Parts: sequence; C-alpha cells; structure tokens
Amino acid sequence: MKVDKNGGHSSLAAYCKKDDDIQMHDSIALCVVMMPRDSNVYGTIFGGIILSYIDQAGFIEARKHGSHRWVTASIEKVDFQQPVFVGDVVRFYTKTLKTGSSSVVIEIIVESERFDSADRIDVTNAILTMVSVDERGNAIPFDSPPTSCNKAPE
Repeated sequence: MKVDKNGGHSSLAAYCKKDDDIQMHDSIALCVVMMPRDSNVYGTIFGGIILSYIDQAGFIEARKHGSHRWVTASIEKVDFQQPVFVGDVVRFYTKTLKTGSSSVVIEIIVESERFDSADRIDVTNAILTMVSVDERGNAIPFDSPPTSCNKAPE
C-alpha cells in the first residue's frame, strides 16, 4: 500500500484543511488600512475610495494574464451592504471569471475587518471587465508580447 507524504491527501493544503476552516477567496489582490483622509464627516469611508481600490484590484488580477496596459471597460453595479470605518482593514479578493481574446472579466469581493472587534464584514462585490491595449489605446490580444513598457506616441 502506497501512502504519500500528505497522509493520503493530494496536496499539503488538502491535508491541512479542516471542515470548520474559514472559506478563503481565490486571491487577495489588495489589503488596505483605512485612514482619516479617506473618510467623510461621519467617520465612514467614501464609496469612491473603495471603488478606486476595486479598480486597482481588477488591474492586479488582469496583469496575471499578460504584462500590458490594462484599462477598465466596465464595472457592473456596486451596492454597498455595510459601511467601512476609519481603522478598518479592507481586503479585496479577486477571481478571473472569463477571458476573451483581449478582455478579462474579474470578480472582486470586498471584506472589511473591523478595527475594534476584528469581525469580518462583507462590504460589496463587483464584476469588472478589463481590456489589454497597446500604446495607442487599441485593444490587443493579451497573449501578445508585453506592451506595458512601450511609450505612448506624442
């Protein structure tokens, strides 16, 4: 009888995983502490700040598909379920849902860890479409040679 190093499991992660483990999202793109400069007069974080980080998280996920200029083509509806407060640690989890020849559809899940209790709260989620472009802004296949270093024409 052959027994592998991980106690019969196909991977070390499977060996370590227990039924009561917290479900992890696919990939953490960003983790940010919210600061007073990001808040309104009520002590909650401006929605636009969160939207900006969602856009950045989408870019980070898109870059996994090619070293190109990536632009945001669309963001689907974003509903904020809970506020984010100064001092909260906000995590932006990403997952590629679909790829085209020049575009990538990405899901971003936003979670806030409360400053005062360490409770984790679902804040929002979004679906972004990112498109790889050349230096002139034309869509290009993302499996083409890297373009992120090429300068735009003057």
